[in-house]
Amino acid sequence: MPNSTVAARVMFLNGPNANLYGLDRAGTYGSDSFDNIRRDCEAHASAVGLVLDFRQSNHEGVLVDWIQEARRECDALVINAAGLSYGSVPILDALLAFEGPVIEAHMSNIWKREAFRHRSMVSLGATGVIAGFGALGYRLAIDALVELLAQRKV
Repeated sequence: MPNSTVAARVMFLNGPNANLYGLDRAGTYGSDSFDNIRRDCEAHASAVGLVLDFRQSNHEGVLVDWIQEARRECDALVINAAGLSYGSVPILDALLAFEGPVIEAHMSNIWKREAFRHRSMVSLGATGVIAGFGALGYRLAIDALVELLAQRKV
């Protein structure tokens, strides 16, 4: 676990197709591009005293590797595993081995979508879930981690 005298490090992981945010003609994920969302999250994290490592991969194994990396290097995690949320036991197992707080974040309200999205494997390894607020949900996840990390220091 990183030294508590330095800013808390947070890894923010995005799963398959998140790199396409802003390109969805149906507008499910809003009009902000992935790069704009990343920049906004990095600026917001910095403003609240966190060091944010914002990543995206379309590959399950890469996400698992990053979660394992976060065990050594980060205080907390935010994850939007996207389509992998609903069936990835490897991601769940990696999250269960992570000792810090984990926020599962989804741009859309997964409970207002197709029935298969109503049960997330990732939720079983998450401290909490934020869904349905678009890019604002990512900022809310960062704010939630500030509070959760402050509680751990008490």
